[in-house]
Amino acid sequence: MSEIALNPKQLETLLATMIPAREPVLIQGAPGTGKTDVVNHATAQAEATLLPVYCATSDPTDPKGLGATWFDTEANQQLADFIPFGFLKQLISAQKPLVCFLDDVGGAAPAVQLSFMNLVLARQTGDGTPISPFVTFIAATNRRQDRAGVTGMLEPFKSRFTTIVELQPDLDSWCNWALSNNMPTELISFVRFRPNLLHDFKPSPDLFNSPCPRTVANVGRILNLGIAQELEYPVIAGAAGEAFAAEFLGFLRICRNLPNPDAILMNPQAGEVPTDPATLYALCGSLARKASDNTIDRLAEYCDRLPAEFSVLLMRDAVKLAPTVTSSRGFVRWASVHSSLLI
Repeated sequence: MSEIALNPKQLETLLATMIPAREPVLIQGAPGTGKTDVVNHATAQAEATLLPVYCATSDPTDPKGLGATWFDTEANQQLADFIPFGFLKQLISAQKPLVCFLDDVGGAAPAVQLSFMNLVLARQTGDGTPISPFVTFIAATNRRQDRAGVTGMLEPFKSRFTTIVELQPDLDSWCNWALSNNMPTELISFVRFRPNLLHDFKPSPDLFNSPCPRTVANVGRILNLGIAQELEYPVIAGAAGEAFAAEFLGFLRICRNLPNPDAILMNPQAGEVPTDPATLYALCGSLARKASDNTIDRLAEYCDRLPAEFSVLLMRDAVKLAPTVTSSRGFVRWASVHSSLLI
């Protein structure tokens, strides 16, 4: 990861400061890295409303309003003005915190970028109507090298943003998201076993996908649908690429032949402890799903027999899935023994 790039958690921390201060931020990154998800989450944390504006399909007149003319009978003259509509009307009238998310701003035509400049810096429309003080502008774009239709951004527009940051995927952030969003245990375990396959994005004009947080999540949704095993390879390859599909299906075969997690919890002192790292990742993921106030003591007993890094991995996932287990006798005992690894 680049030293000047931010992971999703760091970006959320930044936005938590910038949104209440009404400071505009421009986020760049490869497709599928979670830019929109982070902005969504940060907006909710700030107790603001999200207003997405897809710049690549916007018209230069959108930030100015709709030109209209009418005859004023009292003044006996023809009048003309810009009438705000759509998102512009909401920016003017907002009465509570609102994040205007300028998505795919780098794919917008130069004329569209120019039309948004006044909104972001001067905080007013083309005719001088002020934007509500409750509005914060956050923008996102892919990079030129991503073959995503980004030809560049105008220098005057870039400088309208208080800072430009790059978002790069992060293993822990994605796994925490996956645990909270019902992604299959096997997929989370595989990504931990082969972390480089969480983001191996290769832009191409050809019709195939490569692994990135978005496409890996699509694999999870496919598995949750319970598709037939004979369809798994072509469908997963279509979601995240053939190399990902080949490795992941090999990992799935291990998962489908794991020691029975229920049998391990019935007798944690006698349960099999695999030595193969791939099997350990898979088994820890499966056992974490069994965590509850009723099972945590036996889970902690089995953790004592695992290699230290897998013991911590299993318990961290268990706490994420069942937070109440931290008050149990078994967890407290385990945590005291492994305190040096939890720092």
